Order: sequence, then structure tokens, then C-alpha cells
Amino acid sequence: MATSIASRTALYNGVEMPWLGLGVWKMNEGSEVEKAVRSAIDAGYRSIDTAAIYNNEEGVGKAIRDCGVPREELFITTKVWNADQGYNAALNAFKASRERLGVEYIDLYLIHWPVKEKYKETWKALEKLYESGVVRAIGVSNFHIHHLQDIMAGSNVVPMVNQVEYHPLLNQQPLRQFCEANRIQLEAWSPLMQGRLNEPALIELAEKYSKSPAQIVLRWDLQNKVITIPKSVSPERIAENANIFDFVLADEDMAKINALNQNQRFGADPDNFNF
Repeated sequence: MATSIASRTALYNGVEMPWLGLGVWKMNEGSEVEKAVRSAIDAGYRSIDTAAIYNNEEGVGKAIRDCGVPREELFITTKVWNADQGYNAALNAFKASRERLGVEYIDLYLIHWPVKEKYKETWKALEKLYESGVVRAIGVSNFHIHHLQDIMAGSNVVPMVNQVEYHPLLNQQPLRQFCEANRIQLEAWSPLMQGRLNEPALIELAEKYSKSPAQIVLRWDLQNKVITIPKSVSPERIAENANIFDFVLADEDMAKINALNQNQRFGADPDNFNF
């Protein structure tokens, strides 16, 4: 279990990934993303999650080069966008992402969404990248159980990570159980429900533990063995989000949060998206 910001979990191939990272979705390229990444690294974060479609890989790359922390201590994730799916297109997209980031290798490369008729060919490209050693781990994002089963049926490598929308109002219990049974590490995007933290149960638990509702949710993620990557550009909030290793939610309080599930999405449904 995660006991400090330095805590990592071993993916099934042995690569160690931090339990807590910084997501940089909607951060502007340039000074905004650079300052946020530097603030996170200064606060002890070692995992940064970006994507080609975020248009801020260059800023992430500059920040990690300038931060003073050795590259091998950092864990960098990026993703192949939907328009670049397919075997050759995905290989080219990876090359472009790596150049923008300015790194020799990427720690985790993900298929961003399960584009019909394309994600299996895209996965073959990711397998080739993994076999060649330019990626330390490969996985997917926004994949339902049936998408995972489809990939697993025709591939040599099982996805190591599935990054999905995951929070108290969408706790994805069947998917979490499937991933755990198949050694696929679940990772939460939008863990803080894009700021919608005014659930009475979360406020009550925040008072009980002398923490913020956001800290309660992030701790819930970790105790459910889900990697979490909250996004913030505020140095104070970035540091606050990391201050979740000095308390443990009691079993009955975990159950209270689990009971909030409404299968409510703030993002698109992976079975019904048009981008």
C-alpha cells in the first residue's frame, strides 16, 4: 500500500509506477504547464501524465529536463490520439511525441480511446514499441471490459494499465475487479470529478479526518489500489493533493464512499464517442 509520495506499485512486467501523479489535461503549453510540472516535482511527485492531444508535451519535456531530478527517477506517460490510430500512424505518432518530450524513452504509452476498427492494429504498434525498448510499459485508456477482452484475445502482451474515468460517482466496480483479476493496473483520470466535491458524505469525512474532500477522494483511490493523477496548476493545491499519506480511511468510511456510486460520467462513454 502507498505509504508516501515515493510509493510505487509494480506493473505485471516489473516496471514500478508511482501511485500518485500529476495530470496535465487542459494545461496550456509553455509557462503554465512548465510551472505546474516543476511545482509537482518540487513537492515530491515523480509521475507526469500527458497526451498528444493535450498539446503540451513540449512544456512537460522542458520541465522535466530543467527540474534537477534524474530522468530515470521520473515516470512519464503519454498517449496516442484517435486520429493517429492504426499501425503505421501510431508508430509515427509515438516518434513525434518522443521528440516533443525530448526523451529517449517513454515510461508508459497508452491508446487514448478505443477507436473501432483501429485499436487492435494500434495495439500491435504499441507491442512493437515495447519489444524495441523505447517504451517501458504499454496500456490503454477508456477501455471497457469488452475492449480489453478483444485486445487480449489477439495479442502477445496484455495491457499493463487501463486509465479510465474513476471517482466516487463512477466507481467502475466490475471493471476494477476484471482488471485486478487480469493484473491490469487501473488508473483514475478526473478523480476529483472536475471539482464537484460537495457531496455531503465527502464533506462529513473531510471533517472527521481533518482533510479536504479532495484528499479524502484521493486516499480512497489509493486504498482501492487505483493509481490517481489529479490535475492542478496551483502549487498549493498540488502540494495539498500529495498530503494523503498520513491517514488511513476506516473500512466503514471506504464503504460510505463506495456507496456514492451513480455510474455518472463527466466525460464521454467509451462505447459512444465521436472524436
